[in-house]
Amino acid sequence: MLEVADSRRREGVGADALELVRRLFPICRSLTGDGVRETFAVLEEHIPLQRREIASGTQVFDWNVPEEWNIREAHITAPDGTRVVDFRRLNLHVVGYSEPVRATLPLEALRERLHTLPDQPDLIPYRTSYYHRTWGFCLAHRQLEQLEPGDYEVVIDSTLEPGSLSYAELEVEGSGDEEVLLSTYVCHPSLANDNLSGIAVATMLAKGLLERELRHSYRFVFAPGTIGPLAWLHDNRDRLDRVRHGLTFSCIGDGGDLTYKRSRRSNAEIDEAMEVVLRDRGEAHRILPWEPWGGDERQFCSPGFDLPLGSLMRTPHGEFAGYHTSADSLDLIRPESLAGAVDACLQVVDVLETNGRFRNLSPYGEPQLGKRGLYRSAGGAVATPDDERALLWVLNLSDGRSTLVEVARRSGLGYAVVRRAAERLEQAGLLTPA
Repeated sequence: MLEVADSRRREGVGADALELVRRLFPICRSLTGDGVRETFAVLEEHIPLQRREIASGTQVFDWNVPEEWNIREAHITAPDGTRVVDFRRLNLHVVGYSEPVRATLPLEALRERLHTLPDQPDLIPYRTSYYHRTWGFCLAHRQLEQLEPGDYEVVIDSTLEPGSLSYAELEVEGSGDEEVLLSTYVCHPSLANDNLSGIAVATMLAKGLLERELRHSYRFVFAPGTIGPLAWLHDNRDRLDRVRHGLTFSCIGDGGDLTYKRSRRSNAEIDEAMEVVLRDRGEAHRILPWEPWGGDERQFCSPGFDLPLGSLMRTPHGEFAGYHTSADSLDLIRPESLAGAVDACLQVVDVLETNGRFRNLSPYGEPQLGKRGLYRSAGGAVATPDDERALLWVLNLSDGRSTLVEVARRSGLGYAVVRRAAERLEQAGLLTPA
């Protein structure tokens, strides 16, 4: 019955996450602007958020917050009056951060402003120009080839003016002082896997943690890419010593296997915890080494901060079909993938909450476990050979330096088995927290 209830819970999480992706999909998000704020308003129907606005022109380390961009309308009208490109049909049609324009141009001149993918002629690319003033449209290459010569009416009704950058956060408070940082980016428009999937997984995870009593505090950050995490880091630079573990979420809703990219440290506790959790789940997965290429982990793990933060995804960015194109649609998202990611994160939380270092109180040779009722020969107190092996592994590595996660990793035993062994040994007076 417990397995059935757990299966139904996962199905419910997957359905809720997919519905959230569907609601957010039409919103035109960018680095700044009302689309980001509208996204936060939807998230606030699920979790409480604290919003922060950083004024345009504010310096955050080596970057400056750009002017705020909002868009109301954009289209291209052919010589015969047909609207051949319309922002209202798909917001990817407009280059993000396009400056306003209202003009009539011959097709030859307009072509310089049209972005296509000749090798994927039926897909519409996603393009931005955050820090260089320009304007442009994106369309399918096959459609471009079908445009007739003549004069085209071009309209982009947008504003680029002083405003602010928005980010939001939620602290799920624990009993201790240490913090787990969980971040995802909110700047992409109608792209489902990159990164509405990350937003949905983070939101569902936050909902689950709000119902728990926790040792660590869990801080969720929803921010536009690159400049958003930098703004958060700038705002919180005096309290980063509280961050003991962290994860970023992206591209996590497709049918690929769960993939984890290690932190810059490569052997942080979060790296070992994620490695053990993915192994114990018994599903195909990948563990990738650190490299300064990818998403917002580049900011959190830059050498000045070097936070112990890894990245969880499924098929990494640039590897899944349709990346940064109109093919990154709702059809790419699977509810079971979203639910599986949330479930894996909850398992990692369980590890981080219970992991610790212990000291063997009888370190000179192995203590006699049978007389303490810890061997099967003494009444069946231990259920399986793995339970017996776990007792010996925990005793041997409980030197005040090794964690239970390290024991699980080195022994090949499941973390739950190792944790259970530590509890039994502690109850028997053979182990104490270091």
